[in-house]
Amino acid sequence: MSTEDGKRSGRPKGAVTEENIKKIHKMIFGDRKFKLNEIADTLKISLECVYHIFHEYLGMRKLCAKWVLREVTFDQKQ
Repeated sequence: MSTEDGKRSGRPKGAVTEENIKKIHKMIFGDRKFKLNEIADTLKISLECVYHIFHEYLGMRKLCAKWVLREVTFDQKQ
């Protein structure tokens, strides 16, 4: 009996790619008031993938209808 996970059938995650991360980064820094569903529709990926990219790869969160970095310096707050 093995304790390691074996390969599972199913669709591999293909939406979280460097290309999509760069596109989302460019879209957000162009206009920080984008909605998640607008980005998902534009890139033709799921809403969950967009949310995952924001939090895990870009380190951003929603604050007062704008996407901002989680950790901002004093100069960035000004």
